[in-house]
Amino acid sequence: MKLTHIALMVGSLALAACGGGGSSNTAATSGSEPAPAASSGSRDLTVASWGGIYQDAQREIYFKPFSELSGKPLLDESYDGGYGVLQAKVQAGNPNWDVVQVEAEDLERGCTDGLFEKLDWDKIGGRDKFFDDAVSDCGVGSIVWSTALAYDANKLQDGPKSWADFWDVNKFPGKRSLRKGPKYTLEFALLADGVSKDELYNVLSTPEGVDRAFKKLDELKPHLIWWEAGAQPLQFLASGEVAMASAYNGRITGINRTEGKNFKVVWPGSIYAVDSWVILKGAANKEAAMDFVAFSSQAEHQVKLPQYVAYGLPNKQAAQDVPADLAAELPTTAANMTDAISLNVDFWVDNSEELTQRFNAWLAK
Repeated sequence: MKLTHIALMVGSLALAACGGGGSSNTAATSGSEPAPAASSGSRDLTVASWGGIYQDAQREIYFKPFSELSGKPLLDESYDGGYGVLQAKVQAGNPNWDVVQVEAEDLERGCTDGLFEKLDWDKIGGRDKFFDDAVSDCGVGSIVWSTALAYDANKLQDGPKSWADFWDVNKFPGKRSLRKGPKYTLEFALLADGVSKDELYNVLSTPEGVDRAFKKLDELKPHLIWWEAGAQPLQFLASGEVAMASAYNGRITGINRTEGKNFKVVWPGSIYAVDSWVILKGAANKEAAMDFVAFSSQAEHQVKLPQYVAYGLPNKQAAQDVPADLAAELPTTAANMTDAISLNVDFWVDNSEELTQRFNAWLAK
């Protein structure tokens, strides 16, 4: 079942959050359930994710409980993504991470290139327990998340409704912030230039479409502040440094909950994707890593995530069990998916390197 059919299946479902972090060593205590396999390596089981409030949530619902159950410490670290990071760790041998959360195109490339271990789907509970887009030989979906337009409703009572509004600096004066890279940025530029969501990747797949996207970016370039970590666009909004920004939906909801902000998500034109857990090839703690992936993929654990951060859940049962009051903030809710766009993973696997080079050259002009 594709993500575009989630809303039809689950009805009203009762978040690349990336950014800051560091590391945390989760202490172990005794558990009442049968313990998973202990770490077999010379170091503690290590999990890398996206940092920030999302990783804080993971620590409470996955890392600490698993550590207690296994009777072993679990070290968690954060990173800002990037295929090169994963490639370097595996190619150097004896990677210092075991489990990593990765974006969809990195999953596909890494599985093809042999960077990840094949998963034991019997241990996870079977592929049919998850939406199709969350199932791979090398990965299992951890969240469904969106990159969307965000603004501060306390400063803009009649805020933007589309990416065309994002580009309209006369109607909405002020700086803008976009993620520093071609992915999402080129899509948003074409949407702002009037390309429909259904034709988006058809247009972007042509040289003329790429030229059109960069030409549209030229218009906004003097008004742009680029972000690289997921916390940054919300910081820019909070300080008033920008009038609007692209941001991860879970970050937007999270700062509203924790800091009482009134940041709004503009769902039409948002782009959603699945992040997945993978195990790095040659991981010292392969068995314990597989146990962790299985543990964190169980519906009873995954369903707790929207209490902390508003990301959709790839486990079908977990998605069905989300309380209605939390469902409205999830990207997988029917109303929020109506005019949203599924990230075209194949396009970015095929074109990421070339478009990143062009984007960097354009940025340096």
